[in-house]
Amino acid sequence: MSDCQLYLISPLEVGGGFPDRLARALDAQRPEMPVTAFQFRVKNIDQHECARLAEPLQAICAARDVAFIVNDSIALAKRLGADGVHLGQGDGDLREARELLGRDAQIGVTCHNSRHLAMEAGEAGADYVAFGAFFPTTTKEVEHRAEPEILTWWQTLFELPCVAIGGITPDNCVPLIEAGADFLAVSGAIWNGDEAAAVRAFAERIA
Repeated sequence: MSDCQLYLISPLEVGGGFPDRLARALDAQRPEMPVTAFQFRVKNIDQHECARLAEPLQAICAARDVAFIVNDSIALAKRLGADGVHLGQGDGDLREARELLGRDAQIGVTCHNSRHLAMEAGEAGADYVAFGAFFPTTTKEVEHRAEPEILTWWQTLFELPCVAIGGITPDNCVPLIEAGADFLAVSGAIWNGDEAAAVRAFAERIA
């Protein structure tokens, strides 16, 4: 059994029936659940509305002991009392995030395909580094392509967990698991169809 786990990233539309879909996804593999984190990722919405949309999702995650991570915004993570924040390269200073969110916050950093950025993030106190995109994705524009070797390199030298992201599906994830990904960050492969079936398909590959 691989130690690799799933890190779900929300679609941009998280209102309406999405809370029920999130619950279905998180419950799909209980008790041996591969989903350990959920990232709240919305765009172009004011913080008050973000907080309203996040509340039911945060409660669903808390009830299942799944980490609730806010994408990009240190201020929103602080306001929500989220479990952590995920920072892109232009989303603020990691040390500042640590100061604001506290020692226990999970802070991750996007490192694209850069060994240098990953080592910098580790030195600055990140809790995990994220590499990608490994495959074409429709979730966001791909500027950087990463190869599975970077996961193996990281695992060989560092103890900090690494996350693989970008176009990952049950059909293409095995090389990333074998290369040493601690987490597979997935969005479209989960939410573009039956979320429970997708989680189970990933769990089979991980096993």
